[in-house]
Amino acid sequence: MQLSATPYEERLTAPRSWWLISFLVGVSFALILLPFGTLPLLGGLVGGTAAAAVVASAYGSPRIRVVGDSLIAGEAKIPVAALGETQILDAEEARAWRTYKADTRAFLLLRAYIPTALRVEVTDPQDPTPYLYLSTREPEKLAAAIEAARKAHA
Repeated sequence: MQLSATPYEERLTAPRSWWLISFLVGVSFALILLPFGTLPLLGGLVGGTAAAAVVASAYGSPRIRVVGDSLIAGEAKIPVAALGETQILDAEEARAWRTYKADTRAFLLLRAYIPTALRVEVTDPQDPTPYLYLSTREPEKLAAAIEAARKAHA
Protein backbone atom coordinates (compact mmCIF):
# COMPACT_ATOMS: atom_id res chain seq x y z
CA MET A 1 0.00 0.00 0.00
CA GLN A 2 1.39 3.37 -0.99
CA LEU A 3 1.54 6.02 1.72
CA SER A 4 -0.32 9.26 1.27
CA ALA A 5 1.50 12.52 0.59
CA THR A 6 0.38 13.96 3.93
CA PRO A 7 0.07 11.06 6.37
CA TYR A 8 -2.39 11.54 9.17
CA GLU A 9 -3.14 9.50 12.26
CA GLU A 10 -5.09 10.42 15.37
CA ARG A 11 -6.30 8.36 18.31
CA LEU A 12 -9.44 9.67 19.97
CA THR A 13 -8.22 9.07 23.51
CA ALA A 14 -10.41 9.65 26.52
CA PRO A 15 -9.66 12.80 28.53
CA ARG A 16 -7.42 12.64 31.60
CA SER A 17 -10.33 13.20 33.96
CA TRP A 18 -11.71 9.80 32.95
CA TRP A 19 -8.67 8.11 34.50
CA LEU A 20 -9.44 9.85 37.79
CA ILE A 21 -13.02 8.63 37.48
CA SER A 22 -11.67 5.10 36.92
CA PHE A 23 -9.80 5.35 40.21
CA LEU A 24 -12.93 6.66 41.95
CA VAL A 25 -14.89 3.68 40.63
CA GLY A 26 -12.23 1.48 42.24
CA VAL A 27 -12.63 3.38 45.51
CA SER A 28 -16.39 2.81 45.29
CA PHE A 29 -15.87 -0.94 44.88
CA ALA A 30 -13.44 -0.88 47.82
CA LEU A 31 -16.02 0.85 50.02
CA ILE A 32 -18.67 -1.68 49.03
CA LEU A 33 -16.34 -4.52 50.05
CA LEU A 34 -15.12 -2.81 53.25
CA PRO A 35 -17.38 -4.87 55.59
CA PHE A 36 -15.74 -8.08 54.34
CA GLY A 37 -12.21 -7.15 55.43
CA THR A 38 -8.96 -5.70 54.17
CA LEU A 39 -8.19 -8.20 51.42
CA PRO A 40 -11.58 -7.84 49.68
CA LEU A 41 -11.24 -4.06 50.08
CA LEU A 42 -7.91 -4.12 48.23
CA GLY A 43 -9.31 -6.51 45.64
CA GLY A 44 -12.24 -4.18 45.05
CA LEU A 45 -9.93 -1.18 44.71
CA VAL A 46 -7.64 -2.91 42.22
CA GLY A 47 -10.37 -4.78 40.33
CA GLY A 48 -12.77 -1.84 40.12
CA THR A 49 -10.03 0.55 39.00
CA ALA A 50 -8.78 -1.94 36.40
CA ALA A 51 -12.27 -2.64 35.03
CA ALA A 52 -13.12 1.06 34.74
CA ALA A 53 -9.73 1.78 33.13
CA VAL A 54 -10.33 -0.95 30.53
CA VAL A 55 -13.70 0.59 29.66
CA ALA A 56 -12.20 4.09 29.38
CA SER A 57 -9.33 2.81 27.26
CA ALA A 58 -11.62 0.84 24.94
CA TYR A 59 -13.90 3.83 24.42
CA GLY A 60 -10.88 6.01 23.63
CA SER A 61 -9.29 3.55 21.22
CA PRO A 62 -10.71 4.47 17.78
CA ARG A 63 -8.24 5.94 15.33
CA ILE A 64 -8.64 8.14 12.29
CA ARG A 65 -6.02 7.57 9.61
CA VAL A 66 -5.36 8.56 6.03
CA VAL A 67 -3.29 5.75 4.55
CA GLY A 68 -2.55 5.43 0.86
CA ASP A 69 -5.80 6.04 -0.99
CA SER A 70 -8.07 5.34 1.99
CA LEU A 71 -9.57 7.08 4.96
CA ILE A 72 -9.84 4.72 7.91
CA ALA A 73 -12.11 5.97 10.69
CA GLY A 74 -12.76 3.45 13.42
CA GLU A 75 -14.15 0.36 11.67
CA ALA A 76 -14.90 2.18 8.40
CA LYS A 77 -12.49 2.18 5.45
CA ILE A 78 -13.40 4.45 2.56
CA PRO A 79 -11.39 5.19 -0.58
CA VAL A 80 -10.64 8.91 -0.87
CA ALA A 81 -11.96 8.80 -4.44
CA ALA A 82 -15.45 8.25 -2.95
CA LEU A 83 -15.19 11.36 -0.78
CA GLY A 84 -16.32 14.85 -1.68
CA GLU A 85 -16.02 18.20 0.04
CA THR A 86 -14.81 18.50 3.60
CA GLN A 87 -16.29 20.94 6.07
CA ILE A 88 -14.39 21.92 9.21
CA LEU A 89 -16.81 22.20 12.12
CA ASP A 90 -16.12 24.40 15.12
CA ALA A 91 -17.65 23.48 18.49
CA GLU A 92 -21.04 25.11 17.83
CA GLU A 93 -21.41 23.80 14.28
CA ALA A 94 -20.26 20.32 15.36
CA ARG A 95 -22.95 20.31 18.03
CA ALA A 96 -25.53 21.24 15.41
CA TRP A 97 -24.45 18.37 13.13
CA ARG A 98 -24.58 15.95 16.09
CA THR A 99 -28.14 16.97 16.94
CA TYR A 100 -30.77 18.63 14.76
CA LYS A 101 -28.83 18.69 11.45
CA ALA A 102 -27.86 15.01 11.69
CA ASP A 103 -28.91 12.50 9.06
CA THR A 104 -29.72 9.04 10.38
CA ARG A 105 -27.88 7.44 7.45
CA ALA A 106 -24.62 9.25 8.19
CA PHE A 107 -21.53 7.55 9.61
CA LEU A 108 -20.69 9.15 12.97
CA LEU A 109 -17.40 8.60 14.72
CA LEU A 110 -18.53 10.70 17.63
CA ARG A 111 -16.76 11.47 20.86
CA ALA A 112 -18.62 14.06 22.93
CA TYR A 113 -15.46 15.14 24.75
CA ILE A 114 -13.91 16.34 21.47
CA PRO A 115 -15.62 19.62 20.57
CA THR A 116 -14.46 19.98 16.94
CA ALA A 117 -15.17 17.72 13.98
CA LEU A 118 -14.83 17.24 10.24
CA ARG A 119 -17.79 16.56 7.97
CA VAL A 120 -16.88 14.75 4.75
CA GLU A 121 -19.41 14.18 1.98
CA VAL A 122 -19.61 10.72 0.42
CA THR A 123 -19.96 10.96 -3.38
CA ASP A 124 -20.15 7.24 -4.20
CA PRO A 125 -23.62 6.63 -5.73
CA GLN A 126 -23.58 3.01 -4.48
CA ASP A 127 -23.10 4.11 -0.86
CA PRO A 128 -26.28 5.22 0.98
CA THR A 129 -24.18 7.14 3.52
CA PRO A 130 -24.53 10.89 2.76
CA TYR A 131 -21.55 12.03 4.84
CA LEU A 132 -19.04 11.11 7.53
CA TYR A 133 -18.98 13.01 10.80
CA LEU A 134 -15.57 12.55 12.40
CA SER A 135 -14.77 13.94 15.83
CA THR A 136 -11.20 15.17 15.64
CA ARG A 137 -8.96 17.48 17.59
CA GLU A 138 -7.23 18.64 14.37
CA PRO A 139 -9.88 19.01 11.64
CA GLU A 140 -7.67 21.25 9.47
CA LYS A 141 -4.88 18.66 9.31
CA LEU A 142 -7.32 15.85 8.58
CA ALA A 143 -8.97 17.83 5.77
CA ALA A 144 -5.54 18.63 4.29
CA ALA A 145 -4.50 14.96 4.47
CA ILE A 146 -7.70 13.82 2.70
CA GLU A 147 -7.20 16.45 -0.02
CA ALA A 148 -3.54 15.49 -0.46
CA ALA A 149 -4.44 11.79 -0.72
CA ARG A 150 -7.19 12.59 -3.23
CA LYS A 151 -4.76 14.59 -5.42
CA ALA A 152 -2.03 11.93 -5.14
CA HIS A 153 -4.38 9.19 -6.33
CA ALA A 154 -6.38 11.14 -8.91
